Amino acid sequence: MAKTSQKSADLAVQAVGLTKVFTDFWMRAKAVAVDGIDFEIRQHEIFGLLGPNGSGKSTTIKMMLGLLRPTHGRLSVLGHAPDDVKVKSRIGYLPEESYLYRFLNPMETLDYYGKLFGLERRLRRRRCEELLEMVGLNQVGRRRVGEFSKGMARRLGLAQALVNDPDFLILDEPTSGLDPIGTRQVKDLLLELGRRGKTILLSSHLLADVEDVCDRMVVLYGGKIRASGTGNELLEDSDHTVIETQRLRPETILRIEKVLQESEGIGIQSTHAPRQKLEDLFMKIVEQAKAEQLANSGALHGGKTARFLAETGAENADLLSRLTEEPKPIPAKNARVVKTKEKEVTANVLAELSRAQEPVVEKPRTVPIPKPVVGVDRGMLDGLMGNDSQSGGSGSS
Repeated sequence: MAKTSQKSADLAVQAVGLTKVFTDFWMRAKAVAVDGIDFEIRQHEIFGLLGPNGSGKSTTIKMMLGLLRPTHGRLSVLGHAPDDVKVKSRIGYLPEESYLYRFLNPMETLDYYGKLFGLERRLRRRRCEELLEMVGLNQVGRRRVGEFSKGMARRLGLAQALVNDPDFLILDEPTSGLDPIGTRQVKDLLLELGRRGKTILLSSHLLADVEDVCDRMVVLYGGKIRASGTGNELLEDSDHTVIETQRLRPETILRIEKVLQESEGIGIQSTHAPRQKLEDLFMKIVEQAKAEQLANSGALHGGKTARFLAETGAENADLLSRLTEEPKPIPAKNARVVKTKEKEVTANVLAELSRAQEPVVEKPRTVPIPKPVVGVDRGMLDGLMGNDSQSGGSGSS
């Protein structure tokens, strides 16, 4: 029993017989999106969820988030049921489509999500600045999100998923809409977060992205798992052997082939010069252009990983403790000076209060008497001024 509990504690996600069936109004089965799958995501690993469109990847993620209830099977996330509120603050989620408030700017957007997680104001501001620099949006931090391209909105969505410094990060098609620079940056970020102990679920149908960053992966098709294992286990070609050397002369290759025929009874199937990845060539060109100080508008390459993501939580706890700690006692040698200053301040405050409590004597109001106007009855003027009793008659001047 202890062994089982220890094993469960080492798992971020555990799915057993997980099934999701969508039904119509009369509860008749309309589509089986996920069909009895079993998988585990270990703590501190990058896990890949592969498959074409409609294979059940997004449905599986929604069940992990508690947005959908499984029809059958069992699912636990960070040791709790997916709909348990306790785990919500420990999860960061980037959906397949970034739904952001178009009239807010990036700083306001991240600050809003930071408030939802209950982060302190100064901590929110620091994290927002670090995240915007990390995803390359610090120079457009005051522009409205509605003016962003899809790639820029995707970068902001990634920053939003990291604002709470999650233990478990779920990314659904994170490189969708990104240029090669942004794609490379996201993959480098995932590798860095993985080295720092984050648990990451990466769902994608871009096989190269998953191959570059994931420790283990499963391949879904038709709601079922068709293959699972590490990258080396799934991709190893056991039928061929690759020998890589520096460039050989043709006569040397012929001599090697002769040796192979004599010893193994096989020949060389093909010889070719190795090729670099197109992504590596693209990044090399970009770096050369940056070295030549060629400007580019929009999102930048991005900066270093946000500092709070590289922390273990000790620094954040220290910051909060400093904000709430009691004032330190005043040394004895300075107590007399402080006490004197307190007396002076108290005397000034009491003087201000006494002046504020003094009765206010209003000055008598003086009403100017207008000069007689030609053609106006003098009795009328005396009546307006309250002099009817003194007036003996009326007349005009």
